[in-house]
Amino acid sequence: MAIDKTLYDRLGGKPTYVKVHKIFYDKAYAHPWLSQYFTDKPQELLENQQTDFMIQLMGGPKCYSGKSPKSAHQHILITDELFELRAKMLSDSITEAGISDKLKEQWLDADATFQRALVKTSEDECIRAYPTQPILNFSK
Repeated sequence: MAIDKTLYDRLGGKPTYVKVHKIFYDKAYAHPWLSQYFTDKPQELLENQQTDFMIQLMGGPKCYSGKSPKSAHQHILITDELFELRAKMLSDSITEAGISDKLKEQWLDADATFQRALVKTSEDECIRAYPTQPILNFSK
């Protein structure tokens, strides 16, 4: 009897996630709008956190120890437009990494499940983790 592989396994394990997130964050840090949200975070840190998070989400080893996406982004005004820009960049990054369309669709479906929890319509919906934490909201 064959055992069904997890999406993590079908994607080729950790090296695939590392590759995709390197490509993605190179794009994000170079983008004139999106890069403004990352000025206080080292790129390698975000690549590693996102890799660990997605590995765990897609059935790989339990290796992520950070905050939930909602908690980590509660102080950021993420609009539908910003979320969709990020999703497009992720889609392009997955393609550039040589992943099949079928597996890319599954990855993007998993990623899209967070849109509802992350998207806000105004700064009033943002929550500071501490009183002096800035609300991140940058113009295009």
